[in-house]
Amino acid sequence: MVSTKKLIKMAKKWQRIAALNRKRIPFPNNNKDESTSEHSSMYSVAKKGHFIAYTADGKRYSIPIAYLQSAIFRELFKMSEEEYGISNEGPIALPCDSVFMDYLISLTSRKTSMEIEQALLLSIVSNRCSSSCSMYQQEICQHVVPCSS
Repeated sequence: MVSTKKLIKMAKKWQRIAALNRKRIPFPNNNKDESTSEHSSMYSVAKKGHFIAYTADGKRYSIPIAYLQSAIFRELFKMSEEEYGISNEGPIALPCDSVFMDYLISLTSRKTSMEIEQALLLSIVSNRCSSSCSMYQQEICQHVVPCSS
């Protein structure tokens, strides 16, 4: 478990990076239907208490800062830092696709148990956040936590 001090330090680090880049984010929105989804937004600045992140396939998400307490999101940020680096130019990009991100947000909003988080963390690390997991892993995920669409 990550200490509170480390969590606050991580959040301040990302806030500082976001504050340096308060201009319009130049990431393209390829699919116009996605702009009506509850997680996407037409505005360049996040609502209070939220941060903006993009998935590898370009979908925009407004995610509550409280989700940074989740080990799953912390691991995503570590993977993002390894894959893309930390830059004050451009948006926060997460190394997963929108299907997987929808699933993560759904699980995090339901406040899943630590066992399920740990199983998902193992899946993220081993599959690098791809929604194209093997059939065996999909059966396990659906058995443990059914995801309603």
